[in-house]
Amino acid sequence: MTRNNLTAVTEFLLIGFTDHPRLKVPLFLVFLSFYLVTLLGNMGIVIMIQVDAQLHTPMYFFLCHLSLVDACYASVITPQILATLATGESVISYSRCATQFFFFTICAGTECFLLAVMAYDRFVAISNPLLYHVAMNPRICWNLAAGAYVCGVSGAILRTTCIFTLSFCNDNQINFFFCDLPPLLKLTCSDTTSIEIVIVFFGNFVILANALVILISYLLIMKAIFVVKSSGGRAKTFSTCASHLTAVALFFGTLIFMYIRSSSDTSLEEDKVVSVFYTVVIPMLNPMIYSLRNKDVKAAFKKITGRFQVSHNM
Repeated sequence: MTRNNLTAVTEFLLIGFTDHPRLKVPLFLVFLSFYLVTLLGNMGIVIMIQVDAQLHTPMYFFLCHLSLVDACYASVITPQILATLATGESVISYSRCATQFFFFTICAGTECFLLAVMAYDRFVAISNPLLYHVAMNPRICWNLAAGAYVCGVSGAILRTTCIFTLSFCNDNQINFFFCDLPPLLKLTCSDTTSIEIVIVFFGNFVILANALVILISYLLIMKAIFVVKSSGGRAKTFSTCASHLTAVALFFGTLIFMYIRSSSDTSLEEDKVVSVFYTVVIPMLNPMIYSLRNKDVKAAFKKITGRFQVSHNM
């Protein structure tokens, strides 16, 4: 087929769920429940941190931003899934696809950097507790959080520009449930060699660089923990990092599995399952991870619910 016979794509069809029509209602209910729990959990964390003065510390400052990003993360992807499952309408315009990809990439990139910043925060708190509030004063905390957002937005601009300046011709069926990088690259009729090098290098650099920061931080944390003489003190010190380590393992594990693999090892069905996990499930799990083992968050929750019950009884 000659280039002149190719038709430019103005809309895409998301066909990720069309193989299972009987599962549309159960899937809709599952994704809706996940989305509601995600919003309630993450916004609940944000409200608790803002209301309770005891949570006005650097660690909870960064957790507040992580919860905001997780709520946005789920909101970029899940409503599109719910609309497709509810109406059967799988068409998404070119501009909406680009917008979804842009904001999804912002959230993913920002979360990577925030998790790295949180690891650094834990290192400073454990290695030098006496100077912690000096080293992590409000100005530095805001600068670190702003840096995470700037890096997330910069990466999103680069990747979105690279993808959506390519030509999409004839085939407009995305065998996925949202506009993600791998399925979009498969549809383009442009030469993607140079673009893929830029995207893959930048994406891998972001993931691996932040993973390296986290790894170094926790190696230094482990070194500081072993200095603590009592076993009880070691356990208490390490327990403050357990929630963050769990969140890091889940998020970076799925990203590495999804994006840092040989193309010959990829399976579309595996990619769908993994992408559901890191776009829908992980943002829902993070509030539980950070609250179930956290005495401060539990105490703040009891305090707020206690105030609510008193005001309600009055």
